[in-house]
Amino acid sequence: MTALTTPDARPPAVTSVDQGYGQNLRLRDRPFDWFFIVVFSLFIVTSMISDMLPTLGVDFSQPSPNLFVNANHWYANDTDPLFMDPPVWMRFVTGLSAFVYPVFYVLLVISLVRGWNWIQLPSVIYATMIASITGIIVFGVEFFGEPEFVTPNPAKFLAFNLPYVLIPILLLVRMRKPMPFMRKF
Repeated sequence: MTALTTPDARPPAVTSVDQGYGQNLRLRDRPFDWFFIVVFSLFIVTSMISDMLPTLGVDFSQPSPNLFVNANHWYANDTDPLFMDPPVWMRFVTGLSAFVYPVFYVLLVISLVRGWNWIQLPSVIYATMIASITGIIVFGVEFFGEPEFVTPNPAKFLAFNLPYVLIPILLLVRMRKPMPFMRKF
């Protein structure tokens, strides 16, 4: 009688190698993932700092001795009237950025370092959400919306906001196929 036919024997665990997938590349063999690790680590900080203030209703319409309030004022004062005085729907957008996306960013950074392939589907969902919310809705309002929300400084607006659309789209390309950590990009 073989080991597999005895009542107490369990079948061997099936691994990605057994399924013909191969093995994950080490992080040092996936150099582009370092870019994502650095950028999404920065996104953790910037989304919590900049988007938490309008979500919580903090007024940054005037300069302030508070570093974070003053930074938001410096950015929004001549660039982003929608961010400076957000309607309720925009506070939901900034709330996602301040309280939900950082959780994903932390998981993504850990997954990139550890090579956890399960992050592929959440990454696709996240990138699609960002492209839709920020790329279409926010940019649409800032460039083609009501006159009171149109950016008076498109270059500065794009310099600060375009990375939050382009980098998630790059992540979408990176995560385009299952088992993303078994290939360089």
